[in-house]
Amino acid sequence: MEQKQHILKQSTFSSSPSSYSSISDRPISLLSRNGLLLLLLALVLLLGVLLPWPGSPLFLFPNRLSSSLSPSPQSKWRDYTLAQAARFVAKNGTVIVCAVSSPFLPFLNNWLISVSRQKHQDKVLVIAEDYITLYKVNEKWPGHAVLIPPALDSKTAFSFGSQGFFNFTARRPQHLLQILELGYNVMYNDVDMVWLQDPFLYLEGSHDAYFTDDMPQIKPLNHSHDLPHPDRNGETYICSCMIYLRPTNGAKLLMKKWSEELQSQAWSESIRFKANDQPAFNLALNKTAHQVDLYLLSQVAFPTGGLYFKNEAWVQETKGKHVIVHNNYIIGYDRKMKRFQDYGLWLVDDHALESPLGKLE
Repeated sequence: MEQKQHILKQSTFSSSPSSYSSISDRPISLLSRNGLLLLLLALVLLLGVLLPWPGSPLFLFPNRLSSSLSPSPQSKWRDYTLAQAARFVAKNGTVIVCAVSSPFLPFLNNWLISVSRQKHQDKVLVIAEDYITLYKVNEKWPGHAVLIPPALDSKTAFSFGSQGFFNFTARRPQHLLQILELGYNVMYNDVDMVWLQDPFLYLEGSHDAYFTDDMPQIKPLNHSHDLPHPDRNGETYICSCMIYLRPTNGAKLLMKKWSEELQSQAWSESIRFKANDQPAFNLALNKTAHQVDLYLLSQVAFPTGGLYFKNEAWVQETKGKHVIVHNNYIIGYDRKMKRFQDYGLWLVDDHALESPLGKLE
């Protein structure tokens, strides 16, 4: 009897709280059941921090996660390169380029409507000259704007003849050369233009460079497509605002020479109305004419503003033959806009939704 009581006491003692305490003091092996449970719990907690589920605290403050793990949209476009942008927009090996600062966004939109009507908008790459333009275009139309540093001051680039305007236009040949070096055909347009027909149908042959005459004197419909002879002052008047280039050695040579001429041309108040990229372009054309296959586009298809807006009789006689109209031979943002409005070529007010950018606020 005493032996049975002794065994019962031992059994009762082994089930006491002190026995649990002795077990808890032992190290837990990761391979044991308790170790695996703790490891699983830690893994769940870690995933809850990195990949929060709906209803978790981090979902109440999503910016905390995104700001630490992903770049902002603006930083994405700051790092966007010309090579990436050209590859994104190029169709059939061709890129359509314009260079724009933020004050001219309405003109960009107007031009884009006309390009869209000819089904070529997907090829367009906007070279933004300031960050406002870069962000606005890519917000509305992702991937179609790139900024090639340094960014320019939009206000100083706004005024024709200013040093800022000269700096703005002087970058053009380098932009075009870079695209040619990437292996693409490139068409450059100023955004004070409107397309009435498809210009690619008029790029006859396989020449290195295509351009337009900036003289308002009427040429015969079958005029020569050679570079015009210089006048008695040794100057030609080719427009640098509508150019088409193939990625040939000749076209690259022309862009390099144009850039050299611009670098040697210092801006000053005394020549401020000549201080833009066009005189240098004409010098480059004449100095490389024997090395580059050049093609002067049809005047009736690509009329200068000095002809289209100032010779109503000629416009009526050649009606239906105009392809791109250039709103030059006039200075001033508001005056350009009003002239487009007067001739039914300001499309933004009634047709903004035809532009990839839609309505700009």
